[in-house]
Amino acid sequence: MATPDAFEVDPDFPREWIEFPDPADPLHLVRADLTWLLSNWTCVFGTPACQGILADRPDDGCCSHGAFLTDEEDRDRLDGAVAQLTKEDWQLRSVGLGVNGYLEQDEVDDEPALRTRKFEGACVFLNRPGFEGGTGCALHRMALRTGQLPMDVKPDVCWQLPIRRTQEWEERPDGVDILVTTVGEYDRRGWGPGGEDLDWYCTGDPAAHVGAQAVWQSYGPELTGLLGADVYSALAGLCRRRAGLGLIAIHPATAQAQRRDG
Repeated sequence: MATPDAFEVDPDFPREWIEFPDPADPLHLVRADLTWLLSNWTCVFGTPACQGILADRPDDGCCSHGAFLTDEEDRDRLDGAVAQLTKEDWQLRSVGLGVNGYLEQDEVDDEPALRTRKFEGACVFLNRPGFEGGTGCALHRMALRTGQLPMDVKPDVCWQLPIRRTQEWEERPDGVDILVTTVGEYDRRGWGPGGEDLDWYCTGDPAAHVGAQAVWQSYGPELTGLLGADVYSALAGLCRRRAGLGLIAIHPATAQAQRRDG
């Protein structure tokens, strides 16, 4: 088992949550982790702060294991994005479009599942150091080149991280069933037992809590995609108001980063 990086904060700390109804659906309740959404986490891929989830492959970031696809819609979106990739976007285009393709069969919870193919230790869509187009996700690069949102061309798990959304039906005390959507931090525990094996994980490291905006702002498109425009608008208003009042339970990684900057 890997030992989490010493700079990561302990995963158990006070969090502040808010609960509000969907403005368009009284039978939909949203629970949101304000401690996470008002943190200053930001993706630090491509900077010295990003250590990679595997210690011997720091340049991979979180792309070492490939991405599992969630459903047919996810696959269709990926197939459409691949058709737009040029050799300038994708270092391994000839490999991904070769006989073995860019997807491979695997398992999730003992069920068959497709994931992006691993090639020489990382996702086939990962451009490696030395590529003229730059290191990083070929799909992300193509999106920026073509004026699309990265979330519109990348697998679900790639664009949603590190937001964790869960949904379940609950019965209220009055006997009415409601859908409860919970939005929070996708920390290393979100990966299940395998999360402990990651050599480093960014959400708990103060080095990644250096964003110019809070997560609810910087991940506005992703949160809108996960929650819908009406719910995101309500959430944004609540986050904005809470930020003005001052958080009771600030994310400790953000607090540490702010102390370092101070």
